[in-house]
Amino acid sequence: MPKTVAVFFGGNSNEHEISVITGMLAVNLLRAANYRVIPVFLPRTGGMMSSEKMRSVSDFRTPCPQFPYIRLTQGGIIAERGHKKPTHIDAALNCCHGGMGEDGTLSALLAWHNIPSASPDVPISAVFMNKRLTKLAARGMQLPVLPSIAVREGEWRAEKGKTLSKIGELGYPVVVKPCRLGSSIGVTVASSPEELEAALALAFRLDDDALIETYLEGKRDVNCAAFRRGETYEFSPLEEVFSEKDILTFGEKYEGEQRRASQIPADLPAPVAEKIYKIMQTLCENFAFRGVVRGDFLVAGEEIYFNELNTVPGSLACYLFGKTLTESRNFLVSLVEEAAAPRPKEVLISGILNENIFARGKGCKRR
Repeated sequence: MPKTVAVFFGGNSNEHEISVITGMLAVNLLRAANYRVIPVFLPRTGGMMSSEKMRSVSDFRTPCPQFPYIRLTQGGIIAERGHKKPTHIDAALNCCHGGMGEDGTLSALLAWHNIPSASPDVPISAVFMNKRLTKLAARGMQLPVLPSIAVREGEWRAEKGKTLSKIGELGYPVVVKPCRLGSSIGVTVASSPEELEAALALAFRLDDDALIETYLEGKRDVNCAAFRRGETYEFSPLEEVFSEKDILTFGEKYEGEQRRASQIPADLPAPVAEKIYKIMQTLCENFAFRGVVRGDFLVAGEEIYFNELNTVPGSLACYLFGKTLTESRNFLVSLVEEAAAPRPKEVLISGILNENIFARGKGCKRR
């Protein structure tokens, strides 16, 4: 059983505040499970901060809270100032929504420093953070997805007329999404070429790549989460999230009175639910996810479309695996215990540097 868990949250992304909420939820639930928890906050300005005094979301209301900076070292973390002994980390939990926290950068840093992670690894994070790559991966697995076109900002500026014509073939209305953002930020519905131009202008303020997708009339938003336990995966009940808008908005997801209700389990015909679980099983088997992921689906009648996959889902999908704080705590415990299970792999060393193969060319010395 792991003793010390580092929880990473924050980061320079449009979902920074949501990440703080998820991070402090995880910190306090794991503290209640009697772990030594090291909160690691990533301020927007860069670097990493940590302090046992981090106790609640209110500690992060200022743009740059005054906590000590730390850095990663082999197997753990170390204070940037002073001569304290490094703190060994048995497992790390990634709660960074969006940005370099979710796109595989943090996963790579943890792997480089030999810190076991309870969250998805680099290739998976990179693919599913990018909606363009997500579509390519889904089509490669022959999963049902809506027709779409990806447009880069440079392409749009250079060939606007040609691009408008190509997008028009999808038929209006269309949904316009920045490729690397989450939480519905920057997502709009366009019903005409004029609205499309405005939607792309917004998307390109936030990202240099946009996805334009057919709008599905009468759609239902359904989610399904999964996490790995040993060699098998456990799936959550299906959740339907309700919206009064054309698309589910950031406000409906997170902001007070705007928050919309959801139903768990979703009221779906058995064949539809089975198709969603089958798609999630296909994703899990092909990508061998570690940690928890959440698949988002669009349902219209008996038609199902895979929309995207979140590798750092909101609240780490705790609410989908437990109705109480105790059940949510036990779920997080299962994630960090799975991460801390030893899986050592042999690293082969050729010994070529010990051979005198460069003797005649004076090796690699500067001349």
